[in-house]
Amino acid sequence: MTELLPDQMIDEDRFRRTLALHAAGVVVVTAACEGVPVGLTATSFSSVSLSPPLVSFYVDQGSTTWPSLRRAERFAVNILEAGQADVAARFARRGVDRFAAPLRWRPHDDGTPLLDGVCAHLLCVPHTTMDIGDHILVVGLVTSAGIHESDRPLLYHRGRFGRFHALDG
Repeated sequence: MTELLPDQMIDEDRFRRTLALHAAGVVVVTAACEGVPVGLTATSFSSVSLSPPLVSFYVDQGSTTWPSLRRAERFAVNILEAGQADVAARFARRGVDRFAAPLRWRPHDDGTPLLDGVCAHLLCVPHTTMDIGDHILVVGLVTSAGIHESDRPLLYHRGRFGRFHALDG
């Protein structure tokens, strides 16, 4: 790995502003740790591999949810629908009961919380975690999926939530 001096790297503010131009899908990662539901919003979700089926997301090193999520034997990636910006905002906030009403959710057979009204959800078992910079890379092995046929995913762009509109043609 090439070592760069601080003056050879892009500054944090410019990097953040540049990355804000990339529209990203929005997911909420949920799990049950010792019977208690936990979850967080992620816009860093990505597919990793088809064989085996792997997905990934990143968690900030300072996340208050990560210690519980890390101990969970399973987790779900809930792919949010365009009308769920309030759900994304709720799971991004600290110090609130993220699973309280009016949120609608149900436990999967194994206890993993699944959010209602999502485009889809992926049930996963932890595969790999790795500290990278100020974040933790989390890779999950997908064990099942529920597709709810919504073609209106929630997107995140320039610090705001929005919807996808297909171009005609």
